[in-house]
Amino acid sequence: MPENEEIKQLLSGSYIHYFHCLRIVEILKGTEASSKNIFGRYSSQRMKDWQEIVSLYEADNVYLAEVASLLSRNVSYEGPALRKQLAKAQQLQQELSRREVECLSSAADLRERYYAACKQYGITGENVPRELQALVKDLPAVLEEVGKDSAKLDEHIQLYTAFTKFVCEWSDSVLPLLTFALKRGNATFYEWRTGKAPTVVEKPVVEETPPDTVTEDMIDWGDFGAGAETQAVSSGITVEDEIDWGISLEPSSEDAGAGGIDWGDSEATPIEIELVDAGTDCPDGVARGEDALSILENSQSRSQFIDELMELEVFLMQRISEMGEEGDVVAMSQFQLAPSVIQGQTREHVREMLSVVQDLLGRLTSLRMQHLFMIQASPRYVERVSEVLRQKLKQADILVLKGTTMAERRQEALEEQSRLEPRVDLLAGCTRELQKQIEADISKRYHNRPVNLMGVNI
Repeated sequence: MPENEEIKQLLSGSYIHYFHCLRIVEILKGTEASSKNIFGRYSSQRMKDWQEIVSLYEADNVYLAEVASLLSRNVSYEGPALRKQLAKAQQLQQELSRREVECLSSAADLRERYYAACKQYGITGENVPRELQALVKDLPAVLEEVGKDSAKLDEHIQLYTAFTKFVCEWSDSVLPLLTFALKRGNATFYEWRTGKAPTVVEKPVVEETPPDTVTEDMIDWGDFGAGAETQAVSSGITVEDEIDWGISLEPSSEDAGAGGIDWGDSEATPIEIELVDAGTDCPDGVARGEDALSILENSQSRSQFIDELMELEVFLMQRISEMGEEGDVVAMSQFQLAPSVIQGQTREHVREMLSVVQDLLGRLTSLRMQHLFMIQASPRYVERVSEVLRQKLKQADILVLKGTTMAERRQEALEEQSRLEPRVDLLAGCTRELQKQIEADISKRYHNRPVNLMGVNI
């Protein structure tokens, strides 16, 4: 007999109850009608088996207890468990979506900070070490331009000098390095130190020391294979006649009594130590090492240059503040005997002078210039800066990868939700159908009185 699709569908469920068996018997009554005899019985073994199952179910109303237990389990356990899994999948999607957005946002923020840091250095960030080294090559030209602009400070220095002499009766020179830069520009430190221009300038060259390589040709391992036949073992030390090592293999007559050991009792030759000042070992007129650097390249003179600029800046700011309060008679009488260079200044003109000083200070103390000075002083600083910037990009890549992982997990949670929703709908439909079947069966027992089961909700 060919298979019936409805029976096949009923038997495909994970749990078959009494009402399924009744429906199968009803279907077999139509499909097995040819096997029915005159007594109303069926000769088909299939029909006999299912009728026996139904009769066993109906004995002592076992089927009613079973379907009631099944309904209670669906309502109390199966339904809430599936709902809980579904809610967990939905909550997980929201959490993963939020974390994905946070990872991508943090990665974008790190990249922005990376490019902002590169912008502070004045580079694009494509090849950080090479770009930083290229910036250092342009540093002398920038400092030379600052040295040329120092010529604009002539009036500033004159005003400050006249003011210190008039108010404090200061006879010593003020702002010596700015005065020197005013006349000579960004000259060498040698010229600033000695007052003479060098004839030869030998700037220090920073070279990377190659790693020490030791090969077998450089080491005399001796003749280990000679054994007892070798009279002497060469340890890689040769005694040459041209060099006096100060070691005597034979004891002298003076040391015979002491066993050949000099205990220091004999008169020793006095040792003379000569102190040599830095730079005096160079020929006259030759600027070498730190002396060969310009006053703005040398860290010592550059710090003094910046200090003097800041001193001049503070003086001009204080002078602007005082000129705003010099409208009273006392202030006017105080500066009647002042030099003309002080009396001839106006507040607006002093503000212009202050802007020139602040411009020079800003060009020397900007964050970019500070990094360039650090790079010039220590080539390893390039490696540190590159590593710090590289860490930002590395962290951004890690966050992007983490965001991708979050997106994959969110997709898995979405697939889990798609898998659970049909199961919840199927369980709800089966439970409602089972509820109607139980209500109808109980209603037959009480003369078709209406029966309603309360609290059945999936």
